[in-house]
Amino acid sequence: MIDFKGKQRNCRAPKASFECMEDLENTPDKIAMKVQFLPPLKSSTTSLNKCSSISSSGLRYRNLGKSGLRVSNVGFVTSNYVCTSFAPYINRSIAVKLSEELMPNRTWSAFSEDVMNEQAEAIIEAAYEAGINLFDLSQAHSGEKCETELGKILKKKEWKRSSYIIVTKVYWHSRSEERGLSRKHIIDSVRASLLRLQLDYIDVVIIHKADPMCPTEEIVRATNHIINIGWAMYWGTARWTPYEIMEAYTNCRQFNCITPIVEQTEYHMFCREKAELYMPETYNKIGVGLMVWSPISMGMISSDLPFIKAPSIKNKCISFTWSDDETRFGTTEIISWWLKDRSISDESGRQLERLRSIAQIAERLECSLTQLCIAWCLKNESVQCLLLGATSVRQFYHTLQSIKLVSKLNSNIMIEVERTLDNKPTRPPIISTLALR
Repeated sequence: MIDFKGKQRNCRAPKASFECMEDLENTPDKIAMKVQFLPPLKSSTTSLNKCSSISSSGLRYRNLGKSGLRVSNVGFVTSNYVCTSFAPYINRSIAVKLSEELMPNRTWSAFSEDVMNEQAEAIIEAAYEAGINLFDLSQAHSGEKCETELGKILKKKEWKRSSYIIVTKVYWHSRSEERGLSRKHIIDSVRASLLRLQLDYIDVVIIHKADPMCPTEEIVRATNHIINIGWAMYWGTARWTPYEIMEAYTNCRQFNCITPIVEQTEYHMFCREKAELYMPETYNKIGVGLMVWSPISMGMISSDLPFIKAPSIKNKCISFTWSDDETRFGTTEIISWWLKDRSISDESGRQLERLRSIAQIAERLECSLTQLCIAWCLKNESVQCLLLGATSVRQFYHTLQSIKLVSKLNSNIMIEVERTLDNKPTRPPIISTLALR
């Protein structure tokens, strides 16, 4: 933007162009990231009082999509997730070790059965005090419990409503009573979420997974309706393809409805194509931002088990929905399914070597492998919000320290990581139709 004096100014809400993304490279928000890195907690006997001294100055607050909604670049996810649901993608010995040792360890579960209500409240309070203003919920992973418990905590704390942002999902799958994304299901789901959360409105409603059997027009009209009546402020998508997002945007423009502002997608060192190739283009063309989850590969990349392969969503069995695929398998069925595909073991071996090399880089930086993976995701400027979870206050502060590491990831380190991963996504070459004749 150029003012009347002829001087160039940075836009607060950038227009849909690549030039504005370049203008934001030297904004005060980016300069604020250059703070001193604090080493991770290595001793389990360290007092939590030392953790609470961590400064939140490394947090950045960015516009979500092309909207005016300012969110912290790190959000807290309260959903319940069981790590062992992805054991089909690892070898047999690792699957057994997971089932025996890590079954109680749910890396995303602030409201799991293994976490007491008092502990969950402490985690939420720690996130809020650290400067995180976005809390994500998912009915797909924890049912109604997370919304109910979070609603009780928010009512008890009496925090100012404008100081935090609630993101919840409208979820469906083919084996539930709520089949598809009909207008009835969307409205009923949002109404029920408001009652459980004990709130007057939800900040962002996420439509989790597109419904091929429901017209896109009906979906966008239903989301427009809940916004117009004040039940929600914005809406977005999760696990939608770029084509489906563009179709929804086109329908919104055609029928004068409010457009989506964000897409939630998986992003980590072994799942990069959508987040790095297609979402930046979607942001610049239609203003849909990027909120990512699974920075540590569903908990499979950790300091204790740095050799477990985490799959991408596109590699999952397409005959089952998200919820069915996560809950239907026991340990015996998991190992049986793994035996059906030996090629997965070969891929795990290649990722094992890569993660060992990445762990050596993390050791030089005096941080854990988990912290390096999180900081690597935050280094991507297209990521406007990264969702993290924790089962304890100590674990939360440990992951939050990853923000301090971002400034240490200079070009040399990023090139070394890129060379180690050797999986940078590239667009397929353009094939001329004339050359095929």
